[in-house]
Amino acid sequence: MIESNKRLWQYYQETEFLFTQTLSSQLSFAIITAHNPKGQILTSCQNRLLDRQLLLAIEKFNRPYRAVVGASRDRTHMEKSWAVAIDKLSAAHLGLKFKQNAIYFVDNKQLTLVPCLFSQADYQEELIIGDFSKRVNLVSDLPDFDY
Repeated sequence: MIESNKRLWQYYQETEFLFTQTLSSQLSFAIITAHNPKGQILTSCQNRLLDRQLLLAIEKFNRPYRAVVGASRDRTHMEKSWAVAIDKLSAAHLGLKFKQNAIYFVDNKQLTLVPCLFSQADYQEELIIGDFSKRVNLVSDLPDFDY
C-alpha cells in the first residue's frame, strides 16, 4: 500500500461520529459520505453537490437514514455523512459509486471499516474496529459545513 493510503487507512480507524440523537443498538447500518472522493479534499461547494447526490441515492432505498458527521478526534477534519439502514454490500456499492476509499458498517454494536476503492496493490481486509458506542459523541447540533 502506498504511504498516503496507509495514512488514510489509519485515519479512518480513528474516526469518531457526531450524532444529534442515539440510534437503536439493534439496528444494523452503514455510514457513508460522498465528501472528498478518493481522499482528495474538495471545496465545500463540490462536497455539497456530492452530498445531495448521495442523499438522493439513499432515499431510493426507502430505508431509515440520519445525518451524521465523521470527525477526527481533534475535530480538524470533519465530513458530513449518512447513517443508513442498508446491507453491507449495498453500502459498499454506494461507496464505490461515490468514489470512497471505505465506508463503515455497524452490526451487533460492532464498527467495521469496509474498503471500497483501494487498488489491488493497496487491498485492505475489512477491519473490525470495536464497540461503536465508544466512537459516538452526542451533540445538540451538527457542525455547519459552510452551506
